[in-house]
Amino acid sequence: MTLEPIHIKEIHEIVDRIDNCFKKDENECDDSENVKNILERLRKLEYNGKIVLRSIGPVRRGKASIERMLQVEDPYPKTYSCDSGSTTAKTFDNGLYVDLCHCAMASTPTDLDIHSKRTIVAAAYTASKKIYLNTSNDWESFDNNMGRKKIIRIQPGLLNKKVTDILHDVALYLCESEHILWMLDSIENEDFFIMDGPIYPKRVMYWMVIDSGDVNIRLDESSTKIIQNYIDIMDHHIGTQKPLVGFVKNPEDMQIMQILKKKESDLDLPWMLDAQFFKNALSPEKAGIKSKDARKYITYTNWFLQPNQFYEKMINTTSPLVAELANGIFEAEDYALCFFMAYVPKLNTIFKIESPYGLVKNEDMRKLITRKVLYDIALNGIPKTLSKADSVAKIQLSERRQIIDRFKNSRIDTNYNDIRWGEMDER
Repeated sequence: MTLEPIHIKEIHEIVDRIDNCFKKDENECDDSENVKNILERLRKLEYNGKIVLRSIGPVRRGKASIERMLQVEDPYPKTYSCDSGSTTAKTFDNGLYVDLCHCAMASTPTDLDIHSKRTIVAAAYTASKKIYLNTSNDWESFDNNMGRKKIIRIQPGLLNKKVTDILHDVALYLCESEHILWMLDSIENEDFFIMDGPIYPKRVMYWMVIDSGDVNIRLDESSTKIIQNYIDIMDHHIGTQKPLVGFVKNPEDMQIMQILKKKESDLDLPWMLDAQFFKNALSPEKAGIKSKDARKYITYTNWFLQPNQFYEKMINTTSPLVAELANGIFEAEDYALCFFMAYVPKLNTIFKIESPYGLVKNEDMRKLITRKVLYDIALNGIPKTLSKADSVAKIQLSERRQIIDRFKNSRIDTNYNDIRWGEMDER
């Protein structure tokens, strides 16, 4: 039985009552000045003696005409991007957890040799010490050395909670970072590299330093290797000054809003996520764009440095792991996360673009990266090469089912929701 007209009518009434609470009174002053004041606070935001956020250059909001962007040359005609597909972590009723990740790189213009190189990582966990898992110490080649594969195991006792989340992150970030390192020499200095998502594996870094008896991956060799890999990637790009960005399609950070609320309790901020605030601050009307022209522009912020982004109050530097794992070539600040926000009114979507400070402290590099990202957004919404990498790397739903069905001695652990809804996502 579905909803009847009377039910729809009452639901609509509820929606109207809630929605009307956000209707602006004609005499109510616009919040542009309030947003402007908050932006000014972001010039240098400190808490408990630590810099949470610092503007690189003046705090500003810019706007770029999509039509004009499409009339200029691509600042970096050769672009590379890396992405991965996953089975997602699967649980079996014998206590086995497994996630298989498949990583590929794409390029524009298309280079079939680049597309053909693949890395596959299977991450497994079982709480039993008696179970022997046939893992791989070294990479095993396949497809005439066009592909590599490895099986890793998180040791029993290190995960008592969040097993599927941690296992997925370890499989994903090990696979992606290893593939990027494998392919680094294919990217020339005049080429542009886009990572799918943040430039650092934030959740792995968090659990590597948090004091928890439930998740203790600081003792896991693969997790340490992941952090080392990302530091090595940053070392390579900072050292060669090859441009690198992380394109975050769904930014979920909350640190800036949380710190503002803690620091100024009388500041009435309706936003929970940083992206919600920036989306409001970059709205066309606040950028001086007429509503009829809103879809013709991209609005964006200046770059910000976020030195303590990962752990908020826990540490005084970007990461204690940098000091342990970095090669001492660059200053710790060079590894710090920097970003700018870009809002696309025609998609009603905001993106976060990240890069290490060791690259964007150079003003010319900062401008080139900004121009390239805005050009790609103007051209395709999502950078074309990123979409290509997603298409090449994705493990389709039918393929995932086929993979899981290969387990003959382990039976998938099914619950009622699996029976009711099935596996409908296409991650």
